[in-house]
Order: sequence, then structure tokens, then C-alpha cells
Amino acid sequence: MELPLLKEVVIILGLSVLIILLFQRIRLHSILGFLITGMVAGPNGLSLIGASHEVEILSEVGIIFLLFIIGIEFSLKSLSRIKQTVLLGGLVQVGGTILLTIVVSHLLGLPVAQSVFMGFLISLSSTAIVLKMLAAKGQMSSPQGRISLAILIFQDIIVVPMILVTPLLAGKDGNLWMSLLLMSGKFALVVGLLWLLARYVVPVLLKRVVMTRSRELFILTIVVMCLATAWLTSSVGLSLALGAFFAGLIISESEYSHQATASIMPFREIFISFFFVSVGMLLDLNFFLQNFLMLMGFTLGVIFLKQMVVTLTVLLLRYPLRTALIAGFTLFQVGEFAFLLSTIGLRNGLMSPEVYQSFLAISILTMMLTPFLGDNADRIADFIIQAMLPSRVRRRLISLRNRRKGEPETDRPALSDHLIIIGFGINGANVARTASRAEIPYVAIELDPEVFRKGQQEGHPLVFGDAADDVILRHVNAHMARVVVIAISDPEATKKIISILRNITETAHVIVRTRHVSEMDGILKLGADEVIPEEFETSIQIFTRVLNHYLVPFDKIQSFSSHIRARNYELLAASGFPHQHPPEMQLSIPDMVIATLPVQRGVNKIVGKTIVGSGLKTQFNITVLAIRRNNRYITEIKPQMTIETDDMLYLFGNPRQIAEVNKYLVLE
Repeated sequence: MELPLLKEVVIILGLSVLIILLFQRIRLHSILGFLITGMVAGPNGLSLIGASHEVEILSEVGIIFLLFIIGIEFSLKSLSRIKQTVLLGGLVQVGGTILLTIVVSHLLGLPVAQSVFMGFLISLSSTAIVLKMLAAKGQMSSPQGRISLAILIFQDIIVVPMILVTPLLAGKDGNLWMSLLLMSGKFALVVGLLWLLARYVVPVLLKRVVMTRSRELFILTIVVMCLATAWLTSSVGLSLALGAFFAGLIISESEYSHQATASIMPFREIFISFFFVSVGMLLDLNFFLQNFLMLMGFTLGVIFLKQMVVTLTVLLLRYPLRTALIAGFTLFQVGEFAFLLSTIGLRNGLMSPEVYQSFLAISILTMMLTPFLGDNADRIADFIIQAMLPSRVRRRLISLRNRRKGEPETDRPALSDHLIIIGFGINGANVARTASRAEIPYVAIELDPEVFRKGQQEGHPLVFGDAADDVILRHVNAHMARVVVIAISDPEATKKIISILRNITETAHVIVRTRHVSEMDGILKLGADEVIPEEFETSIQIFTRVLNHYLVPFDKIQSFSSHIRARNYELLAASGFPHQHPPEMQLSIPDMVIATLPVQRGVNKIVGKTIVGSGLKTQFNITVLAIRRNNRYITEIKPQMTIETDDMLYLFGNPRQIAEVNKYLVLE
């Protein structure tokens, strides 16, 4: 039996793998690979994909997961802090783009209604591409990242009124104000319901789920919450994406939010690929090739228009010019919601098929150019500032920036040059306490809910999550850490963490605790700097105490232990160990020992006798070094001193003679 859509999924993913592999070799972005896949496999290419509608549905799921993760990473508290940026920045960007587009479209001969509709389309940027790009570059919390996210949030919200207004622009009958009022009421109702869930239901539910320690149940719960909230908003006429964003905001207030992000990320990566493929499938390649020069000209015009509007918007928010230019090179593309809106306009006669294809081509071209311009936005911005602005203007802009009250131009993470502790068990907690006393900045990652809560109660900076997910490691700024200590018991998870960690940072010093020495080679090959196996380290500690009791000098013991560790414990593992270390490491064991002898009533034969009369020196050649009596130490030993009951004698002598003394005193 053939499964529906299975062929399309295999074709899309298989072709994507081949194209992206090729693109990686020539250093092109994977987003381009997905777009090219859609063009090649779609109905306007080789027609390899027949179920286009089903692929679009899968792409909608990708958008849902994308907005869900956005909501998690952007909590209600952080959203409230930038509400001015969301409202003012979003309104100026969208409004300014619509106005300029109306002017340009009218000059090109389009009617007013169609000009307004084109303004709607061009004002929307791609949430999927921008956030994927920002996350890959680690700039989500940078000033340009926060500004971009704020404007994108406003765009995602404003798209709902745009959908309502579109039929009215086409001259369809309807009461605009009544529709907007009804939609506002539904919006307020949904927000109120979600607030109650976030306050009273979700924290209790997640706590109970986490206490089960079932990763499968945790993932299932998060996915259900995401899809259910999206379905709720969709059922009342709001967008699926907006509902998913609200669901993410709910989870963001939970202490388990970072693990939720890590759990959803694989789903997002798979489904969002279908979105880019579905966009590529819409393009008519023949139309594109026949009108290539014209389309390139319009594409450059759209980029210039949006770049200018975004830059002015960010400057209006009193950010530096460099930040404004970078934000402009981040948000210049036409976004995914514009495709949804364009289909509504096409059905209502606001776009002809030719204009629709032109819009698709321009949108796809802007998406294709986003990785190139976005990845080099900082360098382009620096070039523009240095090459095109006079020094007087630059000094003026710097002065305005210094007087501006707000966030710094560059992202300054809270954690830098810090220690990361993965696993907060006995070893991890001890490392954390030591780091705290030494005033070393640190953060710990723990997946066990009970250990996590206990550590929080003790005041340690803990992050709940699985360190085998790069989302968690990036959250604790692993790329800026000085030392990473991995103190977990799972060897496979340890190896995975090291592999992911080395993709993030090559400079952090990684120390790993493992149970068995047999695991050392594999861990070192993956990139660990030091591996401490418990089984042999325990042996060293025991043997250190043995040597100490044999009166081996402390520096010799330390040197001996260091030599074993330096050779990765192979001396302890080798069967011929006594002959494996160099001659200078031979330990000279003195033929003397220090022993303690308790003096007990009715047992010892020396109670009440003097030091000389006890016969310890004359009979056994044993020297009394000290006596502990009533919790004080007597170190000046005189021959006529009397030995009393409950004394503790510290004796020095040959081990054989000590054994004779013990036999003499114990046997009646």
C-alpha cells in the first residue's frame, strides 16, 4: 500500500539533500537550496511533485513551529519592554512602505486600490528567513536582532487586518468597521484565555510532566500546546502563526522554556524546509527567464525602498546608523505572509496573473539575496558609513548615539569568560560551590527536575535543559566560555555534547568526567582537553593515602600522581605497571611508620607506667612522638611522664616492631 504524500516527501527531501550539499561546497545558503528544489521539482519545473496543496500544508506547519519558537525566545516580559519598538517601529515601517509603494505604483499606472494592495505585500518581511538567519549568527539578542523581531511581530499582527481589508479594496460588499470590531473582540478574548492558561494551568501541567522524567511525554505536551493554541486562534478567524506565537509566549514564562525550544527545533527544521520548497514551486520559470532584466530592476527597487524605510524607522527609534543599516539589510525581503495575502488578492481581482508572477519572482529574488546581504550586513554598513558619510556627519551621529538612552549598539551578553558546568550532580555541584567561593562566573545546565529545583533553591545559576541540544549551549553563551566541565554519567550524551560544543567554540577548555578509562580515547578524539575517569582517579586517591601512610614525601606523591595523569592513566591500565614508569619515578618506601596507640583501661599493660617503664623504647625500640590527652597534645615527652587511661600515643618505629607492640599489649 502506497502512503499518500510519501513520494513527494522523499523527492523534496532527497533533492534538497543533493542541492544543499552542492551549495555547501560553493558556500551558498541552504535557504537557496530549498527554493531551487521547489523550482526544479514543482509544476513549473520538472513536475516531480503532484501534491502541491499538501506540500503547502506541511509548510504551514513549519511556520507554526517557527512562530512558536519565536514566542518562547521572546517572553512576555521582554515583549513588554520593547512595546514601543513593536508599535512605533512596526507602524512606521509598515506605514512608510505602504505609502512609498502607493506613490511608485501609481506612477507606474496601477489604480489606487491595487497600489495600496501592493503596499500591503511589499511591507511584509520574511519571519522565517530573518529569524533563521539571526539565530544562525547568534544575533537574536543583538540590537538589530531585537529591532527586527519587534518589526516582524507587528507585521505578523497587522497581516490579519490586511486580510480583512483586501476584499474591500476590490470593491466587495462588507462592513469594515464591524469586521474589525468583531476581530478585536475575538483577539481580546483569546488573549484573556491564554493569560489564564499561562498563569494557572501551564506551569502546573509542565511541572507534572517534567517530574515523570519522560522526554517523549515532554515533547508531546509541548507539540500539543503549540498546535492547539494555533488551532484555537485559527478557529476564531485569527492566523495560525499568531496562535503559535502566543503559545510560545505562554511557554516562555516557564523555567522549562529552553528545553522546549530544543525539543521543537528538529520539527521546525524539517517543516520549514517545506515552506521554502513550496515558495519555489509557485514560480513560473518561463515567465521568469523571459522578463529577467525587468524583474531584477524591480527587485533592486524593492530592496532600496525597504532598506530606506527600515533605516529611517530605526533611526527614528534613536538607534545608531550602523544598527539601522544592518536592520535594513536584514528586513528588505518580501515575506511568507505576503504569499498568503497575494492569493487572496488574486482571487479578488486585485492582481492579474502577470502581476502575480512578477510579484512571486521579485519576492523569491529578495529571499535569495537575503543570505548574501544579511551575512555581510555589518561589513556593508561599515563601508557605507566610512565611504559615503563625511567625517563631520559621522561625529554628529556618534554624539547622538552617546546621548541616546537605550540599549548599546552591540550585543553584550551577560555571560563572558565564564565556566559552564554540564550536570549538577555531586561533582557538578562541588565545582559550582568552588567556583562561587573563587568568584568565578559560572552557569550550570541540568536536566533532572529535582536536582534543578534544589540547585535553584541554593541560589546557583541553573538552566533547565539538555546540553546535547545546541540551543541550550548557545543560550549559555558557550562560544564565550573559558572552561566547560561535563560531569554527567551518560557516555553517549557526553560525546554528543562535545561534538556540538566544538561546532560552537574551539577555544573553550573542555574537562570531562567519565566513569571508565576505556572511554577516554573516544572522548579525547572528539575534542575534549582533559578526561578524568572515576575508576582510576579513585584508585589514585586511595593510593595517595597509602603512600602517605608509608611516609613517602608529599612532593614525591604529587609527582607520582601527576605522572600517571599525564600518561592518561595508562600506567594503571598496563599489566606491566611496575616496569612502565621511568627510573626517576621510583618511590623509595621508608622502613619506618607512624602509628597511633589508644590506651584503654584494663587492657593495655602500660597504664600507669612511665614512658621509660613501659618498655616501648628499651624492649621494642619504639619512640613516643606525642601524646593526646583531654583534647590537647603533649609534644615534649619526658622519660618519667606517666601514661594514663584514654591517652592516645603517637609512635614511630619499624612496622615489624609496631606489630610486636600491638601483639604484646592486646594479648593477655
